[in-house]
Amino acid sequence: MINDTLFMMLVVGVILSFAVLGMFIWGAKGGQFDDSEKMMGGLLFDSTEDLNDAMKKEDKKKEAKKEVKKELKKSEPQE
Repeated sequence: MINDTLFMMLVVGVILSFAVLGMFIWGAKGGQFDDSEKMMGGLLFDSTEDLNDAMKKEDKKKEAKKEVKKELKKSEPQE
């Protein structure tokens, strides 16, 4: 009697675990856990001026990264 109950609980637990794992994978592939900020960020820039300011900020970030890379290359030991 107890062995049958334990076996049934084990089977039900394994089936539920796979069901939850399947739902998680389905949600991940469907984009359920994607960052909603990137989609909503576009709503913050209403006017053309705001969009231009955002582009300038992005360009400054890219230029700063390039400068850091150049500095790192200069500071690497030469062989």
